[in-house]
Amino acid sequence: MQGLIIENISNLYKVKSGENIYTTTARGKFKKEDITPVVGDLVKIAEINEEKKEAVIDEILPRKNYVKRPKVANISQLVFVLSSKHPKPDLLMLDKQLAFAEFLNIKSIIVLNKIDLDKETEFKQIKKIYENVGYKVIETQANAGSGVKELVKLMKNNINVFSGNSGVGKSTLINSIFNENLTMEGEISQKNKRGKNTTTSIKLYEIDENTYIADTPGFSTFEISEIETTELEKCFKEFKQYIKDCEFVGCTHIKEENCGIKNAVEAGKINLDRYNRFVRIYSELKDKENKKW
Repeated sequence: MQGLIIENISNLYKVKSGENIYTTTARGKFKKEDITPVVGDLVKIAEINEEKKEAVIDEILPRKNYVKRPKVANISQLVFVLSSKHPKPDLLMLDKQLAFAEFLNIKSIIVLNKIDLDKETEFKQIKKIYENVGYKVIETQANAGSGVKELVKLMKNNINVFSGNSGVGKSTLINSIFNENLTMEGEISQKNKRGKNTTTSIKLYEIDENTYIADTPGFSTFEISEIETTELEKCFKEFKQYIKDCEFVGCTHIKEENCGIKNAVEAGKINLDRYNRFVRIYSELKDKENKKW
């Protein structure tokens, strides 16, 4: 039988096959092959107890993509959640995540949550920046259900993964989508306004046929070391059309003169803050590349 891994806790995997959900273990051969099944994997399973719905994973089918942290496979859409306030939007992490999604060729949606807390409506400027780049940006107020229907429409027929710092409202959004308390909601620390991580395992929730959503452990850093510095320019969507205008082959778009990207920034065609974050990400990746040698 073929199925989809929808949950992993320790060495047990919940696999949905047809209308049934099996509790499975993975065969020992996977350790020898240095591969571990993860949530999102399509697998072949062999039933060992029909009554108890127990089975064993025989084969992991080829993956379309794989994310190491959090460990998920075959994602077709990433939903990046930021809070407008408490915690404040982390745009550097957002740009790292968007770059990684471009690198893996995964669609992206940006959700600006807790808009009711942003009395100065600063989120509107963030929305404008990323819509100009070409991303779909949705405003939500998860605890009141505002904007949720629009988000659900965009999630259809995808394996969606929610990503973002702890405390931004990922779990609250999922609960609002299903109109029930599927995930344990987090509390925001009043002391430091940073999120307390409450999600301990990755699980796929089925919205409807062929539409899944994953809640993942919140994280405050995002490693994208798989992207080489020479590839980073292609992971910023708005840069691509200006690369051809660079005078030098292999232009880093940082120190060189007659750079198409820098000229576009000066002309207001590329947002300066986002360019500066590109420079910072490039520098981080370069440092790691240098340490390898």
